[in-house]
Formats: sequence, structure tokens, C-alpha cells
Amino acid sequence: MKHQLEKIWTRSFISIFITQFLVFVVFYTLLTTLPLYVIQDMDGTEAQGGLVVTSILIAAILVRPFSAGLLDRIGKKKGLVISVGIFTLTTFVYIGIESFIPLMVLRFFHGLSFGVITTATGAIAADLIPPSRRGAGLGYFAMAMNLAVVAGPFIGLSLLQFVSFQTLFMILSIFMIAGIIAALLVHVEEKEVKETAGQKNKFSIHSLVELKALPIAIIASLIALAYASIISFISVYAESIGLAAAASFFFLVFAGVMLLSRPSLGRAFDTRGPRFVILPCLLIFVAGLVVLSFTQSAWMLFTAAALIGLGYGTLLPSFQTMAIQTADPSRSGHATATFFMLYDAGIALGSFIWGLVVAGYSYQSLYLVCAVLVLIVMVLFNLYYKKQKSVQTS
Repeated sequence: MKHQLEKIWTRSFISIFITQFLVFVVFYTLLTTLPLYVIQDMDGTEAQGGLVVTSILIAAILVRPFSAGLLDRIGKKKGLVISVGIFTLTTFVYIGIESFIPLMVLRFFHGLSFGVITTATGAIAADLIPPSRRGAGLGYFAMAMNLAVVAGPFIGLSLLQFVSFQTLFMILSIFMIAGIIAALLVHVEEKEVKETAGQKNKFSIHSLVELKALPIAIIASLIALAYASIISFISVYAESIGLAAAASFFFLVFAGVMLLSRPSLGRAFDTRGPRFVILPCLLIFVAGLVVLSFTQSAWMLFTAAALIGLGYGTLLPSFQTMAIQTADPSRSGHATATFFMLYDAGIALGSFIWGLVVAGYSYQSLYLVCAVLVLIVMVLFNLYYKKQKSVQTS
């Protein structure tokens, strides 16, 4: 028996954690504020505002399946530093962008480096964590993104009350300079990847996708589709009903409820099963979207944030866990990649589709439609879960 636990929070782990956090702060800040920039400063439409969200995600989705091979060839540390450097330079370019088409091109280019970064940070974190504490370590590492989900929108929407978009882009660029420094401080042992000639040329859908995880990943993508209405348009919606100042606190309430509820709901998931947790959380998510559609005051906005944080905040890790559990242990990485490719696709598609809905109807209609979508997911999940249980018992 070991006398003490192996250390997780080494200098390199802290550095990769900070790198991940800063990249996602910039990512979520831009995801929330750029629709406002397009509509307010470029006189664009809501649909165009959704497209600036979609373009970066499409690029990330396209590059992510091939990122691991790239990192194997050039090394994880080198790949991390180069991709963070490109991400930083791209962030600076936002300062000089004044029209929609160049912004779309920039967003797509930004997404390519983002896709490589998120592959590199996850792989490096897994290498840095002692095998005996990998579960706990990866849980800590996931908090970098969870914190950024709150910090990014809060920083962006709060700063825009006092500064211009160009000043905001400059501040984000400075954040990323710190990100480069953090990436340079990471030390990871590079493992030589040996491949035979046949392996180098072999390519199949199985090498990119875990087929067993597809059903639950598709269900999760529909939840992402609904959540895209929040991440892409909550700031514009709040502005339209005179609650711009309150919008910056939406994600604080969202995250506070999510973080407080996750430990107990996580235990319930393990002891009572996925259905016991997921079905009530889907219903709570529906309630939050309905409240959001009728919001006219700050307290209603915060009530919606709390309900959505409690409902949606539990769904993502629950569905991800189910996706991993469907696959063999040796395919857990492929299951995770499959899950997030479809999840990102749901966010990307939703950002575009909901922009069209808003342009033709209203934000109130948008959130009611999303509530109906989540109700449909409840039915689909229940059918999927029953089928899985019947297969396991047969």
C-alpha cells in the first residue's frame, strides 16, 4: 500500500489547467458577445449572429478527428504551443475586423486552432495525471472548462457595459498571451508512436467514431441544439427586453446552481441509475426554457437560469458518462470523441437554425420551440433506455 497519494497538481498540470481555462474563457466570451457585435456594430441579422457561432464550431468539428494524428507526428507539447500561438494571433485580428464576411473567415480559421488545442490539452492532461488518480485528475481538469463557461460570458457581457468591442478583443488577446506562457511551462514526456505501413494507410469510420456511442450521442446533440439558443442568443434576448445589465449574471446563477447540485446528482446517477436523474433534469430544463420565454424581469431571468443550470447542467456529464459506458474500455477515447463531435454539431446547427427562427418569429417563440424539443428528447431517451435494459437482461 502506498503511504501517500501521488500528486496531481504538479507545475505542468497547473499550467495545462490554466491554458485550458484561458482558451475557453476567450472561446465563451466571443461565443456570447459576437452575435451582439454583428447585430449592433455591423447592422447584421440574428441569423448572421448565429452564423459567427456556427463557423468556429464547424471548423473545430472538421479538424478534431485528425488532431490526434497531427500531435503524434509533431509532439503534444509542440502542437500545443503552436496551436495556442495561432489562436492568440487570430484573437488579435478581431480588433481590425469591421465587416461580416471577413469575420466569418476569421471565425473558421479560429476554429481550426481551437480544435487542435482542445485535443492537445486533453491528451496532455491524461499523460500528466498519475494512472492511479486519473479519474480524480480528469475531474479536476474538467473544471477548467466548467469555470470558463461562467467566466467567459460574465466577463464579456460585464465589460461591454463600459468598453467597446475593440477594447474587449484587446483584453482577450492579452489573456491569450498569458495562455502562451502557461503552455510553454508545460512539460510532458513524448511517447513515440510506432506504426506499420499497413496501419498508416488504414482508414475507416471505426477509426474515427465509436458506433456503440452514437445513439446516446445523437440524443445529447438534440440537447445541445436546444442549449445553443441559450449560449448564442441570451445576451441579445436580454438586450431586447431591457435586461442587458442582468444578462451578465445569468451564467453566474446558472453555474452556481449547477456546481451545487452536481455532487448529489452525480451520486444519484451512480446509485439509482441514469433514468432516475436524467428524466427529471430534462423536465426541469423544459421548465427553465418556458420561464425564459415569458421573462419580463430580472428575477424571472434568474429563475430561468437556476432551472436551466439544474436541468441542463446535469445532462451533459450524464450523457457523456453513458456514451463512455456503452463502449469497451479500450474505446473510451473514441466514445468521448464521438460524443463531443455530435454535441458540437448540435451547438453549431442550433446557432444557425435558431437565428432563422428569431428572424421570422421572436425570442419567446424560440425558447418555447426549444422546450418542445426537450420534451421530444424525453420520449427518445426513455425509449433508448428501455431498449438498452432489455438488451442487457436478454
